[in-house]
Amino acid sequence: MESEKKFKTKTGFCHILPDKIILTRDGIIGNVAEITVGNKISRILIIYTGFAIFLLYFAFTDYQENKIFSTLSYVFFAVYLLFKVKQSMNYSATSTIERNKIKDVKFIDAKYGATRSRFEVIFEDENGKIKTRLILLPGSLNDGENETKKALEIMKTEKIYTYKNNVG
Repeated sequence: MESEKKFKTKTGFCHILPDKIILTRDGIIGNVAEITVGNKISRILIIYTGFAIFLLYFAFTDYQENKIFSTLSYVFFAVYLLFKVKQSMNYSATSTIERNKIKDVKFIDAKYGATRSRFEVIFEDENGKIKTRLILLPGSLNDGENETKKALEIMKTEKIYTYKNNVG
């Protein structure tokens, strides 16, 4: 009997063990993700916040020069970025999730050509806070449809994804 099952993700593999889920990174995309994000999402959120501040600065300077269209554009993108940062505060980039700490798993199917299929794992972290870990599956250029079927089958077999109240 196999004690570990695994499937491909966008940046590597998801290993399903009897007591935990481990996400590993592999290849160029995984190495870039390791450098930019690591195991915490806060670094990328700080970068986005800094970028939003620069956009607001440019909006202010354009406002002083009565450039209304560019001012509104900068403000719109800055507010959008800050909204997404606020929305992402409860996300996690952890590579290990204890199976007994998982509260819910949702599956969101891909919209062809626009998004990837993904699992949203809602779990309790080591500090007792509820976090969400996205497990992005391969895209359409990397045999995404077959990899998604494989991942769904593994998650259902392991009783991690029970497809109650979920899409998919």
